Amino acid sequence: MQIEAIRPSRFGFHRFAAPSEFYRLAGRLVPWFASAAVLLAAFGLYLGFFVAPTDFQQGEVYRIIFIHVPASWMAMFIYAVMAFWAGLGIAFNTRMSSMWACAMAPTGALMAFLALWTGALWGRPTWGAYWVWDARMTSTLILLFLYIGFIALHGAIEDPRRADRAAGVLAVVGVVNLPIIYFSVQWWNTLHQGASISLTRAPSMAATMLEAMFVMMFAFWSYAIAASLSRARAILLEREKRSAWVQAVIG
Repeated sequence: MQIEAIRPSRFGFHRFAAPSEFYRLAGRLVPWFASAAVLLAAFGLYLGFFVAPTDFQQGEVYRIIFIHVPASWMAMFIYAVMAFWAGLGIAFNTRMSSMWACAMAPTGALMAFLALWTGALWGRPTWGAYWVWDARMTSTLILLFLYIGFIALHGAIEDPRRADRAAGVLAVVGVVNLPIIYFSVQWWNTLHQGASISLTRAPSMAATMLEAMFVMMFAFWSYAIAASLSRARAILLEREKRSAWVQAVIG
C-alpha cells in the first residue's frame, strides 16, 4: 500500500514569514485594526468623559487618566515587544524580526511622548508643577530617549543589516528600564500613587472608570497594531524593492 506524503497545510501560519505573504496579510489587517481603534477610542472617551463619575478628590481633572494610563502601558508594552523582535533578529538573523522592531519604534515613541505630555498636564493642577524629577517620570523620559536613540541609530547606519544589529543591541539593553518604571513607586518615595489596578487585590476605582480604561487600552492597542503593520509594509517595500514580488506590487 502506497502511503501518500503528508504536505503542510497551505493555511499554515509559517508561510506569513515570507515577505510577500506578510505584506498581503498586513494590507488586509490594517483597515480592520484602524477601524477598531477609531470605534473603541470613541466609545472609551464617551465612557471616560461623560459616563464615569467625578473623582471625589481630584474633581474633573482626573479624566486625563483615560489617555495617560493606556499610553503609559502601551509605551512599556511596545518597547518590550520591540526588544523581543530585535533580539530575535540578532539571535537568528531573521530579516522580518528586525523589520518588525523598526516598524514598532515610532509608535512606541509616540506613546511615551503622549504619556509624558498628559502626565505634565495632569501634574500641574494635582502637584502644582508640570514636571518634577519624579522616579517614574524620569524613567519614562529615559524610555522616550531609548526609542529616539533606537530610531536615530538605525537611521545613521547605511547598511540595513548592521543597522538592525546595532539598534537591536540598544533595544535589548534598554529593557532593564522597564522594571524600573513599573516598580519605581515601590522602590522610591515618588509623587505617583500606587497602582489602582492589581492582580492581587480588587481595583480601587469605580467599575465605569475601569471599563473606560480598558476600552481605551484596547483602542491604543488596535492603533499600535495598525500603525506598525502599515509601517512594516513600507519598510518591506523599501528593503525588497529589487524583488520580483515588489516590482509586481508597485508596477
